Amino acid sequence: MKKILIVEDHADIRRLIRMTLEFDDYEILEAENGDVGLAMATEHQPDLVLLDVMMPGSLNGLDVCRMLKSRPHPPRVLLLTARGRSEDLDAGLQAGAEAYLVKPFSPLQLIENINEQLESV
Repeated sequence: MKKILIVEDHADIRRLIRMTLEFDDYEILEAENGDVGLAMATEHQPDLVLLDVMMPGSLNGLDVCRMLKSRPHPPRVLLLTARGRSEDLDAGLQAGAEAYLVKPFSPLQLIENINEQLESV
């Protein structure tokens, strides 16, 4: 069973993502900020991290992504953000993310992106 960690500060968005993913056979973990997300990723070793870019706390999504990607056997990272400018996309890819999805996105877009990322795991 593939393991997916959702790191998103808005509980309603986490809930919508969880509901979208519950139709498939995933183990789903949730974190409300970058600090908790990094700790959970370290402990649970997810296959994929769905990572919001802008979050409160000491670590934003780009920080978490860089830290995860600096480790041996890093998870795939799909950044989720409201920032859709090309410089934002470049910053996400430079941080090591495999993909970048701009909010608002459809459940179908999310599932397609997740399936694409998990094909190579």
